[in-house]
Amino acid sequence: MSNHVIEINNRKAGHDYTILDSFEAGVELQGTEVKSIRDGQGSLNDAFARIEKGQAWLYNFHIAPYDKGNRENHEAKRVRRLLLHKQEIHKLHEETALAGKSLIPLKGYFKNRRFKILIGLCKAKTKGDKRQDIKKRDVDREIKRMSSTQLKRS
Repeated sequence: MSNHVIEINNRKAGHDYTILDSFEAGVELQGTEVKSIRDGQGSLNDAFARIEKGQAWLYNFHIAPYDKGNRENHEAKRVRRLLLHKQEIHKLHEETALAGKSLIPLKGYFKNRRFKILIGLCKAKTKGDKRQDIKKRDVDREIKRMSSTQLKRS
């Protein structure tokens, strides 16, 4: 077993959504799915979560079939159950019932040998919001560059 840290990031989430809150959830996985994730074969792009019938479900989480798997190998994009406390599920259900809020997986990682997903309660950004973020990032970068040149001169 390798000691390197395995982390799956959803880089588009921060660009497309404003993250209002986040929750750590376990994921119900099959054996070949865990092995495939440990090999770095998972992707959170286009993944999302929903609360249905009192349970939290993760959709479009792509885990490539395990190379050394047999006929018992898993389906790549099957729906997986998220493991959360009842109070968290109830709170997320109330929040997502309001228009404009979504559950987006932000990051996947192993914690104490168990695979966890960081779920973000998010609101979609408009084009204007995205433009403002880009403009702010550019201004911050320019300020940082200017301050570093001032330090070099003195």
